[in-house]
Amino acid sequence: MQLKQDFFEQLSGFYSQVFPLGISNPHWLAWSQDAANLIAIEKPSDALLQGLSGNAQIADASYYAQVYSGHQFGGYSPQLGDGRSIILGEAIGPQGAWDVALKGGGPTPYSRHGDGRAVMRSAVREFLISEALHQLHVPTTRALAVIGSDLPVWRETQETAAITVRLAKSHIRFGHFEFFCHSERGAPDKLKQLVNFTIKQHYPDLSCDAAGYKAWFTQVVRDTAKMIAHWQAIGFAHGVMNTDNMSILGDSFDFGPFAFLDTFKEDFICNHSDPEGRYAFSQQPGIGLWNLQRLAQALAPIIASDDLIAALNQYQVELVQQYLRLMRAKLGMAVSPAKATSPEAESNKGLTDTELDNSDLELIGGFTMLMEGNHLDYTNSLRSFGQLDPHTKHSSLRDDFIDVNGFDNWFEAYQKRLGHIHDVEQWQGQRNSVNPKYILRNYLAQEAIVAVEEGNLTPLHELQQVLQKPFDEQPEFDDFAKRPPDWGQGLIMSCSS
Repeated sequence: MQLKQDFFEQLSGFYSQVFPLGISNPHWLAWSQDAANLIAIEKPSDALLQGLSGNAQIADASYYAQVYSGHQFGGYSPQLGDGRSIILGEAIGPQGAWDVALKGGGPTPYSRHGDGRAVMRSAVREFLISEALHQLHVPTTRALAVIGSDLPVWRETQETAAITVRLAKSHIRFGHFEFFCHSERGAPDKLKQLVNFTIKQHYPDLSCDAAGYKAWFTQVVRDTAKMIAHWQAIGFAHGVMNTDNMSILGDSFDFGPFAFLDTFKEDFICNHSDPEGRYAFSQQPGIGLWNLQRLAQALAPIIASDDLIAALNQYQVELVQQYLRLMRAKLGMAVSPAKATSPEAESNKGLTDTELDNSDLELIGGFTMLMEGNHLDYTNSLRSFGQLDPHTKHSSLRDDFIDVNGFDNWFEAYQKRLGHIHDVEQWQGQRNSVNPKYILRNYLAQEAIVAVEEGNLTPLHELQQVLQKPFDEQPEFDDFAKRPPDWGQGLIMSCSS
């Protein structure tokens, strides 16, 4: 693993150097060769295990924890930072560099009296969700491995420590800019230094001047909107959308009490620490904009307010268009019905783009409302479109609805929007290519974690294998696609890790 140290060498004062504390009896719990290929690692080795567990020093690694602030559940925390994550540097791969971080590597100056450790259950969950989201084509950080140990740590009860080896194109967060926007911390010079570094590293086509700053922030807004559109379309709830958990590159980041929707529920809350539902599933689009507004406030010393406002105004437009693109693909609706050949579909041809978008949003919303009212599984209902004949309302999907009349009324409007499908089999195959059969359901993760605790890694490795090909049938793993048992419905996790 070849490392470079751009952040460490160019941004002195933005971090503290700190070395990991090794863990006893380190051993591989999980490994992603797909992620390893990103940084040109051919296979796991004993030497790499010792280095990534903190028991041996890795050549060229700098070892540092970043400092930042952030808004947590709406309240500003003036200093946060990497409390249990230690970055080694940027590993050079065939298509660019990736930060390598040891999440759970021990205490740092920003641990706030914590032990700096991660417990096995949270390390496994982060590994699985990072790789699962990637295979679902959702922008995300990645996970190279989970390293287990026999080191005891205390949360609600005694557990064992583990390390997730995280890969990120950047660990820079909204909270970095919030920290360095204050005059006592060197703003605007420090702020400008951080923006310039971010642009040069990740937006090399942009200039480090007023025009470049405007274009950069506009791209941050669009990337954030794109990420959240993916979350809403795939049915993913992040759970802790604090500004210090928001990647400046629009990658899903810092996973805690996340969950995929099982039975569709618009206001689903996956975080036990969020009883008021600030970060409920339905609130994620609005929180994305709220977080961007906080970022804009932090950037106000160096970017003109008119430019910030113009960029923020792009958020809803980008979010809606990305969400429409994804959901139209899921439901099999062409971007435009202009080629529709059925007489019923001819009436759609005269719609303006805005009217068509609004009509499609209403159609999509009507289906999600039906799912919620009929207590249907989000993923499985969408997967059913791969078996649906769009020319007839009689289908296994229809049979799932208690409110059959409600479904029939919706389906009539849906058929009108679709028009005639010439090759139904091809259309069905296209639906299966965008509607996954397998997602990381919380109960599946929990079953794998319990097995690991009992010394059995097979369920974890099988689950990882299934999630690598979420759109494939994989009939030998059909049970992984079933709705959760009663105990696993709507599991709510805590932030404890």
